[in-house]
Amino acid sequence: MLSEQSAATVRATLPAVGGALGETTERFYAGMFEARPELLRDLFNRGNQAAGTQREALAGSIAAFATHLLAHPDTRPDAMLGRIAHKHASLGIAPEQYAIVHEHLFAAIAEVLGEAVTPEVAAAWEEVYWLMANALIAIEKRLHEEQGGPGWRKWEVVGRVAETADVVSLRLRPADGGPVRDFRPGQYVSVRVTLGDGARQIRQYSLSGAPGPGERQFSVKRVHDDGTPEGEVSGHLHARVRVGDVLELSEAYGDLVLEAEPAAPLLLASAGIGVTPMTAMLAHLADHGYDAPVTVVHGDRSPADHALRADHETHAAKLPDAAVHLWYEQDAPAGASTGYVDLTGVPVAAGTRAYLCGPLPFMRTVREQLIGKGVAPADIHYEVFGPDLWLAKQD
Repeated sequence: MLSEQSAATVRATLPAVGGALGETTERFYAGMFEARPELLRDLFNRGNQAAGTQREALAGSIAAFATHLLAHPDTRPDAMLGRIAHKHASLGIAPEQYAIVHEHLFAAIAEVLGEAVTPEVAAAWEEVYWLMANALIAIEKRLHEEQGGPGWRKWEVVGRVAETADVVSLRLRPADGGPVRDFRPGQYVSVRVTLGDGARQIRQYSLSGAPGPGERQFSVKRVHDDGTPEGEVSGHLHARVRVGDVLELSEAYGDLVLEAEPAAPLLLASAGIGVTPMTAMLAHLADHGYDAPVTVVHGDRSPADHALRADHETHAAKLPDAAVHLWYEQDAPAGASTGYVDLTGVPVAAGTRAYLCGPLPFMRTVREQLIGKGVAPADIHYEVFGPDLWLAKQD
């Protein structure tokens, strides 16, 4: 909770500080990476930095956190904090790194806003920052404790399957032969690779299954290289990683997890590579004999582009009360629809819990249609691949 004095100052300065957050975060990252180049080389996603999406997500989360503190002083925006904390935990963010961020962020705020940042203003916004940072540190500590502590583990690639022209699935086992912790369907792992320039870049990939005892599988869509760093890790995994190679993986994290108890109607909606966590969820439901209604929704460019299509449909077919609805922009086979996902004619049972994964425009459309069909907003869960540019903007 903000102190009364800080709350009044933050309320008065939120329009100015919030309005300048875009420029502030840009200068913040530039200053921090100039002082600490190893952070960009070995921790931060160079693709997101080049695209500017990480700056936008950071600005949105700070503004959303401050706004929540003012509007609901006795609570925290735990959904937003939990999502960020899972990402940080999978990356191995350490508590002391929040002090580094603080130093360079507040230097950027002072640089952008100049004399408007009085000692009183600086103190109020520092209170906001440390309330958010300390909450994240506490959540991340708990997540690490649940997973046996932070750290990286070496996993050997024991299988590689080309799902489509642009998607490959990698099946792995621990290189040390040790036991494997269970993961919850819908979670992801961080994968750290060493690139040609020596950078150790990290990306997160949803677990698409556990093909055998002590194994994990994730599926990677290749982002075509256009001269930017955006596709450098997916390109590396596609071009260079083969059976017998060893990768560094984190434990499984992520808050888009299947809550199958108590049994309720479920709707699993995906588009493109968003099918990966949904496939893991369907496999879990099939393996455990889930008998409540399950509606499976997927959209893709064509059947040939539908990664994990056979698994997607096979798992759904094992469920006693499942309905599958597919949309393809082209080459739609019999039983599928042509075009984009449209739930207008799809029955949605009362009490449905929905899980969404795919591009933001797809998820926004599906969410709006589900709410229009009576699904409670609190029962609609989603995963964004990359910086979350949606959560901080939602009510």
